[in-house]
Amino acid sequence: MKKLLCPQCKISSMYVKNAGGERRLVYVDENHNIVAKYPEEGLEGFNLTEVYCLGCSWHGSPKRLSSKYV
Repeated sequence: MKKLLCPQCKISSMYVKNAGGERRLVYVDENHNIVAKYPEEGLEGFNLTEVYCLGCSWHGSPKRLSSKYV
């Protein structure tokens, strides 16, 4: 799986949040699919329209991630 990168700091580690403020670590693949870092942790109930970078303050749509891959 190729992982898309943060457009600001160029790392692939992201997270998503749910309404309760809980976080799940994710990656975004080359097809803009959000994939849980730990597959046993489901993404049900999490907002998958916005991802947050673990390395900087960037957040936004998964479609805005850099087309460079890891």
